[in-house]
Amino acid sequence: MPRYEYRCRACGETFEQTRPMSESAEPATCPAGHADTVKLLSTVAVGGRAAQSGTPGGGGGCCGGACGCGG
Repeated sequence: MPRYEYRCRACGETFEQTRPMSESAEPATCPAGHADTVKLLSTVAVGGRAAQSGTPGGGGGCCGGACGCGG
């Protein structure tokens, strides 16, 4: 089950909650009991063989080769 990160607008605490994707947009109560929270956008780190072997990945972003910057 995925974990989602939320921030409480009342106390500023950031917390995570594990819940089904179908409930990700539902309100979440902070550990201090406040109900005024907002779901944060999270980034995902993905590693594969290229990341482990030290060989550069292909394409995309500057300077992955796709932008033509020559780097």
